Amino acid sequence: MTDASGDSADSAQPAIDPAQAAADLERLLRATVERLDASGARDEALGEVRLPRGFGPFKTSVQIAPVGRAWRLGILLVTSDARLFRVGRITRATETGRPQSLSLAVEQRRAERVAATKGHFAEGEVVNFEYEAIALDPESLARGDGSLSIDGSRVVLAWNSPGDRRDLAAYLDEMFVLLFDS
Repeated sequence: MTDASGDSADSAQPAIDPAQAAADLERLLRATVERLDASGARDEALGEVRLPRGFGPFKTSVQIAPVGRAWRLGILLVTSDARLFRVGRITRATETGRPQSLSLAVEQRRAERVAATKGHFAEGEVVNFEYEAIALDPESLARGDGSLSIDGSRVVLAWNSPGDRRDLAAYLDEMFVLLFDS
């Protein structure tokens, strides 16, 4: 049986210590950040949904407030301080005009664009929100119940369906190349 990287899932590789895997992962992420920064890769905004405050007619509206920047590499977001997130929802800060009584999904996307604009993002800025932090500590890697786990001597990324895993280093390399091909 093979995983998404084409490697045999049954291959007998020596298991790596979780603490060593976490240290290797930190080095990999820092090297990825350096590579992205040196190449001038385009980063995107990170935002946090802020719910209305106040009462009655004095309520503020929903907004997506800026909280940082990250590079989007496929299903992952990598920040300049080597934190890792799984992509959540994505919108663009644009003026949207008036509601048009279209489908609920269309109006929801419109509301997200309005919220990003009210969060003071630049016009046209891509905004990632509702993303999920990925645990990078040895215990989480050893448990393997999150997006990352240890498989033999490598850290792997949980892919689309349960059981589909991809070598993280190979995935980051591939996404780096695709970032400049598109």
